[in-house]
Amino acid sequence: MNSDSLRFASWAGLQDSMPRAALLSIHARVADTPADVLDDAALAQVWGPRYSAYVVAADDVPFFTLGRLPDNAAGRERAEKLARLVRDYTHGEKMPYDDVGLALGLSNSNALRYGTATGTILIRWEGARRPLIWTIPAPTISVEEARLELARRYVHVFGPGNAESFAEWAGVSSRSAAATFRALEPELTAVTTPIGDGWLLAADEPLLRAEPQPVAGVWLLPSGDTYFLLQGRERELLVPDARRRSELWTSRVWPGALLVDGQITGVWRRAHERMSIDLWRPLTAAERDAVEAEARALPLPGLARTMSVSFAQAA
Repeated sequence: MNSDSLRFASWAGLQDSMPRAALLSIHARVADTPADVLDDAALAQVWGPRYSAYVVAADDVPFFTLGRLPDNAAGRERAEKLARLVRDYTHGEKMPYDDVGLALGLSNSNALRYGTATGTILIRWEGARRPLIWTIPAPTISVEEARLELARRYVHVFGPGNAESFAEWAGVSSRSAAATFRALEPELTAVTTPIGDGWLLAADEPLLRAEPQPVAGVWLLPSGDTYFLLQGRERELLVPDARRRSELWTSRVWPGALLVDGQITGVWRRAHERMSIDLWRPLTAAERDAVEAEARALPLPGLARTMSVSFAQAA
């Protein structure tokens, strides 16, 4: 594990709204991930796309924050005012965000999230405790540069995409997304998919035309993992069966996804040291052994016992 591997693992950011989600997403992509990987200086935690908790590479903070600064005067003024208030109160020290919100007279401390779009606020959240919040120097790149790179990341990881899907994922206005895609168009190539037309990075075309390589192994992807963080009809490409889609993308908290040899094979949930898996197809004895071994290998801190796994065959 090194800073480069962590940066590539979080190329489009790693959603961390569920406790330990980003930790498990990194483990699925980087060998020998330690339980304290989120403390690595190569990583940072921010309120990213749609103001959800995200883990990103420390060098990439401006893309996931400043790249989402509102394009209207009122939205920018709110973000800049909140960031200024946080900076003047905390003086760069880490403080519980509820305490900061209370000291600033906010009726709801969640409003502090809007200040993150200035690129000057970082957070640290572990799920069981209140997030810590502090400020850093403002980015040296422009909003337009940051948003352009954010769009590149989106198309590279989630593409084919378009301005509308980028706007929904990033939580920016349709107008901003359309302007960004116009600026990015010289780097894009048009493609047609079973769910409609879209864009890919032209630099990615050779990779898409290459013969697919077999994927072997087991992964337990957490709720909200980038692999299945899809919306609308995009989900049909990953999971064609409508019934299975409703089991993975539920109306409430999403479960995790069990990936076996490159295919989603079921969904999983965990309560402390107990993991339950609803299978979409029967597993061989070797596959079950591999799933149980992967569950025991998850770098989850504070477990009192070895992880136990129960399987159920989904209807």
